[in-house]
Amino acid sequence: MKKEITYTERDGYLYPDLELPEQKEVSIGRWGQKHKRFLKKTKRITYYRLLTSGKLTEYLAEVENQAQNLFDTIVNQTKEVQDITEELKAQNPMEWVRHMNLIINMAEEFVLQELIYV
Repeated sequence: MKKEITYTERDGYLYPDLELPEQKEVSIGRWGQKHKRFLKKTKRITYYRLLTSGKLTEYLAEVENQAQNLFDTIVNQTKEVQDITEELKAQNPMEWVRHMNLIINMAEEFVLQELIYV
């Protein structure tokens, strides 16, 4: 069954009345938003293919989930290897903050390079 395309006239031009397919309501966090901006800027064909097929939010939610899991894993494993504990936090909070900032920055950089900007 073919669907007839209708048009709307605005300022002397006819525009097709197109609708995107329904997409699930999903909250996209910082990783998904960064990846979305990256796709929109550098991989436009992929971005618009996902958008018009109705799969963009689902895809971004998956990227968000993978990125957050990778980030958490890196942070937790690095804390364990470097012996950054709650005991250190209680004894020397500034040293703990310094180490945690280094770990978080390293983990963010890794996630950006391996998942977000590819």
